[in-house]
Amino acid sequence: MEKIKIATYVVAGILAMNLATSCSDFLDKEPDTELNTEMVFENRDKVYSWMAYVYNIIHTPDKWALTSDGYEILADDLVASKRWEQWDWREVLGKIYGQWTINSTWGGNLWHMMPRYIRHGYIFEEMAHALPEDNLPQGEIDNMKNEIKFLCAYGWWLLAENYGGIPFKPDYIAPTDFTLSELMVGQSKFDDVVNYCDQQMLEAANALPAVYDDPSKYGRINKIMALTVRARMLLFAASPLVNGNKMYADYRNNEGEQIFNMTYDHQKWVKAVEACKLCIDEAEKAGYELYKESGPDGGIDPFMSTYNVHIKKWSEGNHEITFPVTKGNAYRDTYLRVTSVRDYNGGNGLGVYQGLVDAFFTENGLPIDDPNSGYTETGFSTSVESRPEITKWSYGTGVEGEITARGTYNMYCHREPRFYNAVSFHNSWLAVAGRPYNFLFGGADNIQSSSPHDAPQNGYLARKGLCVTDDYKSGSITDRQAFIYRLAFTYLDYAEALNETYDEASRRNEAIEYVNRIRERAGVRQYTFSVVDADDEEYIHIENTQESVRKAIRMERRVELSCENNRWYDIRRWMIAEDIPEMTGDCMGMNSQGRTRNEFHHRTATPGQTRVWKKQYYWFPIYIDEYEKNPNLVEGPFWVD
Repeated sequence: MEKIKIATYVVAGILAMNLATSCSDFLDKEPDTELNTEMVFENRDKVYSWMAYVYNIIHTPDKWALTSDGYEILADDLVASKRWEQWDWREVLGKIYGQWTINSTWGGNLWHMMPRYIRHGYIFEEMAHALPEDNLPQGEIDNMKNEIKFLCAYGWWLLAENYGGIPFKPDYIAPTDFTLSELMVGQSKFDDVVNYCDQQMLEAANALPAVYDDPSKYGRINKIMALTVRARMLLFAASPLVNGNKMYADYRNNEGEQIFNMTYDHQKWVKAVEACKLCIDEAEKAGYELYKESGPDGGIDPFMSTYNVHIKKWSEGNHEITFPVTKGNAYRDTYLRVTSVRDYNGGNGLGVYQGLVDAFFTENGLPIDDPNSGYTETGFSTSVESRPEITKWSYGTGVEGEITARGTYNMYCHREPRFYNAVSFHNSWLAVAGRPYNFLFGGADNIQSSSPHDAPQNGYLARKGLCVTDDYKSGSITDRQAFIYRLAFTYLDYAEALNETYDEASRRNEAIEYVNRIRERAGVRQYTFSVVDADDEEYIHIENTQESVRKAIRMERRVELSCENNRWYDIRRWMIAEDIPEMTGDCMGMNSQGRTRNEFHHRTATPGQTRVWKKQYYWFPIYIDEYEKNPNLVEGPFWVD
């Protein structure tokens, strides 16, 4: 931790600005250095602005997940143009191509900034008090302090989740007469950080409302936000990466203590189960639910449901959002730009790996390698594929109910609804332009002569979370709702935790029930342990074993949570990076140099985009300047000899 800077970072004060009624305005405030602490906490607006600074602990999801500072590029969902290395994307792109070292900086800036936000949070908890004459009652102060309690714990967790061993000195504010040695502490045990954060998050959750009655408070920390993060933290803490992983036996702090516990602790899975179930129960009691829209046949429209869950706001009936973010607009400024084609002034270069394309199920809910899936990879469709009986969706050909046009590569036909809302492929519908995408070499959306960096590198563009009618060029852009987590995350977290905790049939039934809730909304057949015919229209048989259920849950997480800043989290805690071909070798896709559809449509390695994976990449390294300042720090595991 940046102890020297923390120590010299005397209380910053806050902006001399009035608190707007908009929560997004409130969360966008920045600190001022002109005021002393006593002045701050005697003024209502300055108190709110101080709290707003602590809210910077919450990252902007589109920024971290989908841009040059993002986690998701480190996983195997999203792939950016390698030629963007000449700009600010070089930080993250260099990391995936094996150039990640202890000298590498990172724009996410956790190590540098989280301690500042946390310290401000502790000062707030200590000094904030009611100002009745300034319309700041004790009840509001109590609520604010519980928000801050959660945020400080969340900040500590974000550090531990990414770095493993961190200098950890909770509930501490450096005195004015500090000595440098007080601040130059070594790293704590990982479980000590988790246990502290667990307690703080739960205490905050129990004191906060599940939903605020005042709409202007939407986006401020509530019970469900706190319980969601707590559940995911405990799931991570129970996972193979940090639960009895002997690979880290030599990873010790300056006092010789092992940072990770070397003994597998099954009770950690039990805690994860209980935390997930508590979150689900409290959320559903408060009105949170999976977002669903009805189709022409009166049932669920899986196309519109899985599309609009990423677009619609809470106020528009999307009560699946469990962790909204109301500050910033990285969707407008970055994600829409890099996924838009050049006709609309876009960067036209953020795509998806072929591995993600392959991960989506077929129309009947089976993986593409299942002999009963009906999947055909080569050749082209001879007719329009329609599903008008179930969908009002018109983003396949521009006509409601039509999914793919005639002449579409068979790989993309008869796939599940989530696929079409996640991937833009050649001949899919470019809704904003009212025409199909043309990714053939020299086509409208793959012009490599003047700006080769602004062309799909492997024949795909990302679509997940994109409002497909938004026009980056004109600025006609939907005011969509940003969020970090939704209820589907916790359903799948709970299913996994159940299956890992209890190797027994009754609990596997419950785990599959929660997976089936996700699959029902997605419009694919549900799982059953009962024997059914291969052509049964409602159910798919799976074996009633822990391994079979584990596989089903992991496949479901892969597609349902794709491109939502989750895959890097899963790859790390499951320790599966070495098993993923595209994480350890060539980026696969279509042939972006192909001028005809036959030349274009075949699996090929994308030139220049060969990834490198090293075992040290499971944890971020401590930037070399930091542990050179503080001799009590040790570098992350395997980063130095």
